[in-house]
Amino acid sequence: MVHSIIYNGSFENFFTAVFEVYEYKITEADIQKESVANRSLFGAHIVYENKEKAERVMKALQQKITPFAFRNLYKSFLSELPGIENVMLRFIQYVIKSSNSVERNFGNNDVLIITETAKKVDREKHRMEAFIRFQKTKDELYYAIVQPDFNVLPLIIKHFKDRYADQRWLVYDVRRKYGIYHNQENVTEVKIDFTERITDALARQNIYDEQEELYQSLWQTYFNSINIKARKNMKLHIQHMPKRYWKYLIEKQPKI
Repeated sequence: MVHSIIYNGSFENFFTAVFEVYEYKITEADIQKESVANRSLFGAHIVYENKEKAERVMKALQQKITPFAFRNLYKSFLSELPGIENVMLRFIQYVIKSSNSVERNFGNNDVLIITETAKKVDREKHRMEAFIRFQKTKDELYYAIVQPDFNVLPLIIKHFKDRYADQRWLVYDVRRKYGIYHNQENVTEVKIDFTERITDALARQNIYDEQEELYQSLWQTYFNSINIKARKNMKLHIQHMPKRYWKYLIEKQPKI
């Protein structure tokens, strides 16, 4: 019988759930985030925060896999794909019970899924680092609005912190309704009651810096100058810059 296990959605709490699978000898577990779980599930096992339990599982796992493989596990978690928690659970169980290193045993379906999922998340991370365009408000906060396929904000912190160390900036994920904010010293996670109106030109007009329209115009002019129609290969262009990213790209907006 499948036993539903509900956790709060954090990486640490997931490892607490894994610990309790072992603790309560649950043979068929279905780990689900509380945000997506069926509320009518009767008798579901609720996992509460327990740092000690989580750390015991992580420590046991890190003794048997490389930091690279553990990082791949984290990236798979950030994919938020349906059922990924159960793939991760089976991967962890496989690693812990094996006497030899199995993290590159791609004949095991769960090892393969973790590896391939991590690659997909990595690609999304690199796209965000390449495609994010900051805009400036009147109080000199640089902000960017994104809607990535995967939850990659935790993975892009170092890139933007290193690149814009002397600026205040915010990258906000409209799909997941949270952002990462840099105050010139530290990066913190923030939740803001943003709405899609922020993408509307009239709604943005009152908060833009006075030079922002000029900046956007110059950027669009530059983009159009290098985007020579005679040399345009739209298929290749979309391959490198998929249309789903165009919504928040300055150079893809109508000219001001």
